[in-house]
Amino acid sequence: AHAVKLDESQLTEAERKMVDEFSQKIDITDSSVVLQYGAAAQKNIAGFSESTLNSVRTRDLGEIGQALSSLVVELKGFGKEEDEKGIFGFFKKKKNELEAMKVAYTKAEANVDKIAEVLEGHQVTLMKDIAMLDQMYELNTKYYKELTMYIIAGKKRLEYLRTHDLEQLRQKAAASGAQEDAQAYNDFANLCSRFEKKLHDLELTRMISIQMGPQTRLLQNNDTLMLEKIQSSLVNTIPLWKSQMVL
Repeated sequence: AHAVKLDESQLTEAERKMVDEFSQKIDITDSSVVLQYGAAAQKNIAGFSESTLNSVRTRDLGEIGQALSSLVVELKGFGKEEDEKGIFGFFKKKKNELEAMKVAYTKAEANVDKIAEVLEGHQVTLMKDIAMLDQMYELNTKYYKELTMYIIAGKKRLEYLRTHDLEQLRQKAAASGAQEDAQAYNDFANLCSRFEKKLHDLELTRMISIQMGPQTRLLQNNDTLMLEKIQSSLVNTIPLWKSQMVL
């Protein structure tokens, strides 16, 4: 709720000064100024949303989950028969059975190493994605602040024009009763309304930017959780399994 609220308290002193100076230069009688007002910031937000969507589309966490599941199956599947017979059954094995077990371990180890290699590749990709999402979050914050400054500057200018220029035109039209004065008042009132609609459009874009922040962090958190699972498998699960097999 605090993020959605729009006022100058969100700006630094330097930013407030910049907004004040910029606000005084806004000419709503120039149609091109109104049409292009804040358009660059809107375009940045739209481009950011698209790049985030593409990032989600190209990332397949299901493939990583499948590799982790294959690892679990491989580790649990090996030695299952020995576990069922117990430790005494293991020592009663004949030499050829022990040799068969070594062959089975060699095969299982090769499969585990292949899975580990796949996981290492995913690990590198996820680390890059997490870093990229950090950059995207910072960019979104920058675009959000830029858009906020446009809106505040526009509202300040609109309020000034309505309380000064528009009011003067109203008083002049009321005093003279001339058709041209009444038309000048109506024309300027329409210009104010058109600019107000533009500011409303910018506020809608700003809401998209507000939503993108938490969504970006959610994507990043999902990647981080998967990365932690991979690291745990590579540095704990697999080495522990191998050492136990050697013992």
